[in-house]
Amino acid sequence: MDVLFRMGQATAAEVEGALSDAPSYSAVRTLLRILEEKGHISHESDGARYVYKAKVAKEAAGNSALSHLVKTFFEGSAAKVVSALVDHGSRLTKEELDEIARLIARARKEGK
Repeated sequence: MDVLFRMGQATAAEVEGALSDAPSYSAVRTLLRILEEKGHISHESDGARYVYKAKVAKEAAGNSALSHLVKTFFEGSAAKVVSALVDHGSRLTKEELDEIARLIARARKEGK
């Protein structure tokens, strides 16, 4: 999806070429087919090639992926996600930690 968001549209070969440490061409085509079946992307024929493009906005795709991540790895708990981020505090800058604190304060104020 990231390649399609960056390039706007791409063939399977272009997606494969844009990926560092890419899987096989066959695997890329399979992944594109699965993404299309799930409604995330679509394709148009260009001769014998399929040209793929995203059907959903990057933000919507990110929200969907985040929701799946939280459910799958953090038992649906936002607190566990934040805890995991903070436990890896050496990777977070002071500015990032301050932003997280501001977001939590705002959520408390708004009653979320």
